[in-house]
Order: sequence, then C-alpha cells, then structure tokens
Amino acid sequence: MATLQGNLYTGSGTWLACSSGCGAANLDWGNDSLTYALYLRWSITRDPSLVAIFAGLTATAASDGPCRNSGCGASDVPEWDAIADAREFEVTGDGRARDLAMQAYASVRDSNAFALGACPTVRYQVAFGGDDGLKTLETDSNAIKAALLLWKATGLQSYLDDAQSTYAAVRQYFLDPTLPLYTVYVFDDGKTCAQLPRRFFASVNGNMIWNGAALASATGVQQYLVDATQTAMAIQSLADARGVFTDLQAENDVVEPLVEAFYALAVDQGVNFARTWILTNAQAAITNARTADGFYGRFFDGPPPVAPVTAWQTNGGLALVIAAAALAPTDVVPADAGWSTGRSVERDITALPSTLSLTGSGVALFGTLGEVCCEPGHASVAIDGVETVDQTGIWQNKSSASHAFPDVVLFAWRWPSTGPHTLQFGPSTTNPKEGGPFLHIQRYVVLP
Repeated sequence: MATLQGNLYTGSGTWLACSSGCGAANLDWGNDSLTYALYLRWSITRDPSLVAIFAGLTATAASDGPCRNSGCGASDVPEWDAIADAREFEVTGDGRARDLAMQAYASVRDSNAFALGACPTVRYQVAFGGDDGLKTLETDSNAIKAALLLWKATGLQSYLDDAQSTYAAVRQYFLDPTLPLYTVYVFDDGKTCAQLPRRFFASVNGNMIWNGAALASATGVQQYLVDATQTAMAIQSLADARGVFTDLQAENDVVEPLVEAFYALAVDQGVNFARTWILTNAQAAITNARTADGFYGRFFDGPPPVAPVTAWQTNGGLALVIAAAALAPTDVVPADAGWSTGRSVERDITALPSTLSLTGSGVALFGTLGEVCCEPGHASVAIDGVETVDQTGIWQNKSSASHAFPDVVLFAWRWPSTGPHTLQFGPSTTNPKEGGPFLHIQRYVVLP
C-alpha cells in the first residue's frame, strides 16, 4: 500500500505510468488497474483514509461522450473507465462517479460504430472496424463487468439484460475450442469472424471469471458459476513448471482483474483452489519478483525488475499481496535466496528461429521493451519442444507507456530442480495486431 499510495499515486487524482520517467493520468487500463487494486484493498478493509484518494480520482475522471463517427477512440477505453468510475461511486457515494460510469458505458453501447461486421454482437475496438477488423475482448468482458456494477448501482434491469446477452456472445466468439479460456482477439472482416488463437490475457479471463460468478449471484443460474470455475481451473495451465502463474509476455495486459476474480471465488464462493492459487503466487512474488521499493515485476516467479517498472507490469503483484494478506494475515513468507544466486550471461539473440540451451532450475531473458516502439514485433516460445499454452510468446515491441525500456525481463521460467533445458524462439504468425517477427535478447540469467 505504501508503494501504491506513495510511489504511484500523485496525490492529485492521477496515477504515474511507471516508477521513473513517465507521466501521470487517470484514463484507460494501466491507470485504471491501479484504481482497481486500491478498490480491492478498500473492499477488504473499508479503510476510511482511502476515501479521499477515490474522491480525487473521481474529480479527474474522463468524460466519455457518445461515439458517432470514425474519429472515436477505442471502444475498450470507456469500458475500463466505467469500471473504475463505478468503484469510485461505491467507495464515495458521489453521484458524479456513478453518472460518469453510466456515460462511459453508454458511449459504447449506444454507438453505431462498434457493433458491426459478421459478428455484430461483439464489438470492434476501433470505430467501423478500422483497418484491421480487430475485436478485442477487452471491450466486451469489461462491458459485462461494467453493466453488472451499474445494475448494482442503479437497480435498472436493462444493465443486467445487457450483461447476460454480451456474456453469451463472448462465449460464442472468444472461447477457445479446446480449453475453457478466452482468447483476447477476434478478427472480423465483414464476412467471417476468426480467433487469433490462444492469446489468453489475464485481464479478460479474470473478467470472465468474475462476470460468471456475479451473474450466477444475480440470476440464480448456476451454469454461470460452473463456467467461471472451469475457466479459473484452466488458468492453472498458464503456469511455469513450479506452478506459478506466468503472465502474458505482452505489456498491454493487466493482471489485477484475474487476482480480483480469484479472490471473489475464494471468499464469496469458498473455492479452495482459488485461495491456494493466490497464496502460492503471492509467496512467489514476494520472494522473487519484488524490488526494494515495493514494485512487482509481471513474472511472479521473478526475477525482480532492474528497469523502471510500469503500471501495466506491477498492478498484478500489488493486488496479489493485498488479496493474500486478507486470506492469510498471519502467514509468514519463508526466506529464500530467490534469483540472487543466478548467473548472468551476455548473449545476443535476434535470428528467428533460434535456440537457447542451458542447465539450471530457472531462466530469465532480458532485452529492451519497445525496442522498435511501440507495437509490432513478436516471437513464439517453446520450452523443451512444447510451445507455451498461451501462444503470445514474447511480444517485445509492445510498450504501453510508449517508451523504450532497456534491460527488461522479457520472459522467465522456473523448474522444480536443476536440469538441461532448451528454449526455442520462432517467427510466430504475422497478424495485424502483433505485427511480424521480432526478437532481440541481450542477456539471460540462469539459476543453478
């Protein structure tokens, strides 16, 4: 909380985008994820000292008007904001926050620019499909959550109806055909809708878990909770060999919604594996991913960041330890040498495909995040001949803060014991969102 309040909150209704050298704002998913983490703490403790921060955030919140033309912003932005506004209303009782949430939500719902194409029940990210026809689940998974929060805030049945219909559409178009997880991207060219397979963002899967549990409570339809629990169980396949969650290797994902969803399952639904997931990952993050000033890297099994840490990277760890402290306040994380025993090796890897062989119990790859700033360029990753379940790989050029950050952990993986291992990097598939092949590893650290 000292890190969240003292190192990221500016004191005047905005959040810093990173620990050093970034600007401040109160808009969209990086900033909003910190509001969500602060809300998680307030929802647990009802700490009255936090109310003033929420009031400050309400005072600077964006006013999202109706979108009626091709110059509109992205459809997911008002949905992220609507959730933050609704949380601010819940804490402060300020009707302006509720009204801003309603306005943000309506700016997408009532627009003629997004619900189009071959699958109009899910929305384009850019008005009228933009140049690539991308539909991101960041829009509709957040829309469901925002609608449920607005139903709670207003009692209007239309919000609950919206949530149920959008939930059904998301299940139809974004659910993976073999795993009960949701890919984040669908491309709609006006004739067909095709998934970009297995981009399992923590944010959207967390939203869908939370949405399912909340819909079950609101409607009494238990299938929603079954869906949520199945997705939560499948999240456990997105872990390294030690069972610690390994986040998407793309900095435009945020993990707080996943932590919030697991906490809701653990506390409200009594799901034991959700409690275990939080405590396991929190112990790893505290031991391995935390910097001296309290920032967490996006890889909970470490190593701790050496470069400036962004809001997109650290929100998950901050939320995780807030949740763990609520579930097990007297537990003590045992001392662990973590990555201090690691050996750094200089190695330039740019060719695709490439192979890195090592002997050890863990590896972390370092390079410049946003080297060719700030989006296209990624590579696939296979470990001992098997591609990661989440097939994002290393999306190195995506820097949400629009900066190039040297010496960032691009990928990390640990095993229960030492042994020989091989990492293979491939060119992956070129697509309009992630671009084409790119990789530039400059060094790696091996744990004995």
